Amino acid sequence: MKKISHDVELTTAEIANLWTQYINDSLSICILTHSIEKAKDKDIKEVLNFSLSLAESHITKITDFFTQENFPIPKGFSVEEDVNLNAPSIFTDAFIIAYLHVMTLLGLTGYAGAVSTSSRDDQLDYFIQCNKETMELHKRIVSIMLNKGFYSKTARINTPEQVKFVDDQSYLAGWFGKKRPLNTIEISGMSFNMKKDIVKTVLELGFAQVCQIKEIQKYFERGKKICLNYFTTFNTILTKEDLSSPKTWVSEVTNSTVPPFSDKLMLYHIVTLVSSAVGYYGAGLSVSQRRDIAAEYTKFMAEVGLYAEDGCELLIKYGWLEQPPLADNRQTLAIIKNNSYC
Repeated sequence: MKKISHDVELTTAEIANLWTQYINDSLSICILTHSIEKAKDKDIKEVLNFSLSLAESHITKITDFFTQENFPIPKGFSVEEDVNLNAPSIFTDAFIIAYLHVMTLLGLTGYAGAVSTSSRDDQLDYFIQCNKETMELHKRIVSIMLNKGFYSKTARINTPEQVKFVDDQSYLAGWFGKKRPLNTIEISGMSFNMKKDIVKTVLELGFAQVCQIKEIQKYFERGKKICLNYFTTFNTILTKEDLSSPKTWVSEVTNSTVPPFSDKLMLYHIVTLVSSAVGYYGAGLSVSQRRDIAAEYTKFMAEVGLYAEDGCELLIKYGWLEQPPLADNRQTLAIIKNNSYC
């Protein structure tokens, strides 16, 4: 098979993949650098260092890609501008490893998407490698969490005696009448979203505690209430089915009020997490066959979408929303050309 030349221009999808990863990894470097500085647990510190080395290598590689294409390097975030290394940690080591676990899960999803939308050899090779590295990181994180008793396993069920097929429309019921037990796909979807929701909740709790701008502090407090409501809703459903729920982590916030990160970094981080949550709720909705659960996901998506939009407006208000590369405005170009003839 003929090898594609790297002289081929990057596609818009490939540019989007690289640009998004650059922004996200620059943010990760800031959080990881401070976390490593304050970490007390040797095993957790080791995996944080491994994660930091991956993020730094990604920044170097993406910078090379963009330089070769004469493409402007994103600003993103930096330790110099967005981190106060002298500030105490606002989260315990236990939460930091749980946080890193969820971020790794999001990274695996992103890299799979990047591979599926890339066509140039170097881009495919790069994101396949990123995927492999992140799978190794995930394996290390899970091992540590299991060894230290931090890992929340998805609720177990007893092994079915035989294969069955749905033979009644009541299988879809959920609002009225007798509800069937949750199936494993619904349990898995709820547990996955609960893990992400509780991490966002704890982040918003800690960020609100150290945030310097009152308006943004209120935004974090609002988000904490929203996420707790979703977690409680899913927890209630699982409890009624006599099924276990993930850990909450809400007690893993320290009493420090000194901001380790800039308001810009904290706000951007929450907005991007909330924006991605809409997609994950959509995924949960798509596999939920009980109407009451599907209705909850639909409600969550609408509320979270509005919350994310309000966060974007705050980023714009304070001049913190870095603009992704845009396509040419053909109307503007036509006006400029016509004016040149005048």
